[in-house]
Amino acid sequence: MATDDVYQEFIIELYKNPLNFGKIDNADYRAEIYNATCGDMIEIYLKVQGGAVIEAKFMGKGCAISQASASLFMGYLKGKTLDDIRKIRKEEALALLKIDLSKNPTRMKCALLPLDALRKALKS
Repeated sequence: MATDDVYQEFIIELYKNPLNFGKIDNADYRAEIYNATCGDMIEIYLKVQGGAVIEAKFMGKGCAISQASASLFMGYLKGKTLDDIRKIRKEEALALLKIDLSKNPTRMKCALLPLDALRKALKS
């Protein structure tokens, strides 16, 4: 089995059984973002204590890429300080998926939806 096939199965599995899925009541940060190009929607929730993320969850609907990305991204945020998460670059977010989306800008936008939601949440 090719490496790409393994990662595609990994993404489909996260789509079917997402990690960090759900809502956080009384979240310290929350934002919803919608990709008008494809209809994907992500809503993120962060709970912060002592300047660090102690809980991160998402709700959403859309393609396997956006949902898998959100699933992994929320896990990635846990334990990081607010200063650290403000500095996250798109390359870091894309690396979590372990697939090359450089030749598919539409899918890259799907994969970056959680990062866009994070940036929006931090501004509010």
